[in-house]
Amino acid sequence: MISVDSSVGRHNEVFSVSDRLKVIYDDYYTGESKWRWLGALDKVNNIVTLCNQYPHRIVLEVGSGEGSILKRLSALAFAEELYSLEISKTAVETIRKRNIKSLVDCKLFDGYNIPYEDNKFDLCILSHMVEHLEYPRKMLYEASRVAKYVFVEVPLEDHIRMKSEFIPDKVGHINFYSPKTFKRLVQTCDLEILSFSISIPSYRVFRYSLGRKAALVYLPLKLALRFIPNVATLLFTYNCFLVCKKKDTVSL
Repeated sequence: MISVDSSVGRHNEVFSVSDRLKVIYDDYYTGESKWRWLGALDKVNNIVTLCNQYPHRIVLEVGSGEGSILKRLSALAFAEELYSLEISKTAVETIRKRNIKSLVDCKLFDGYNIPYEDNKFDLCILSHMVEHLEYPRKMLYEASRVAKYVFVEVPLEDHIRMKSEFIPDKVGHINFYSPKTFKRLVQTCDLEILSFSISIPSYRVFRYSLGRKAALVYLPLKLALRFIPNVATLLFTYNCFLVCKKKDTVSL
């Protein structure tokens, strides 16, 4: 649903997640998942690597799933205060049950309009959620409104092996990025990219999903990314992440 008042600008448009997508996610996060925990170890490493040099005392994660990233950030004492927003009722219920030490608040929201005042947070984390959004730019505007710095990570699925026709699946990805289109998405939201990187999930993730065949898949992907990165991202799926800020914000 989009409700637009013609007398106001784009930042004041009211968006919400469609009923079709809400149904997918409402019961998606029932309990903790080892798979998501292993993935969170990599995602948090990426967050810390790029964001440690910027203020991060008060941090908001939007689209927290069942809370694995929050749990890991808290264990590392990355932030003094953690906040979480989710569209999924089961996600909020699961996060609240995990007793995350640094978590101040976790609540439901409409999927786009962040219910906090301007510049409340030092850092807003959007990790593997932009690819799920019907209106990704709206979320980037909102994230940069409430936080001085924004961390974004997406999978790079727009390569030559991607099917020519879109087929919905249970993962729920509806946006597909290459390094170029990911950068342009962020830059067209009046955001300045401060640091940008591409990585492969750790071997433990491959081992969990592929067993003894993991090395046969992991090593070629790792070597390709190291020695022929431009070719690698044309052929395979990697993770791409960046930290950015509003162009009128003074960087440290």
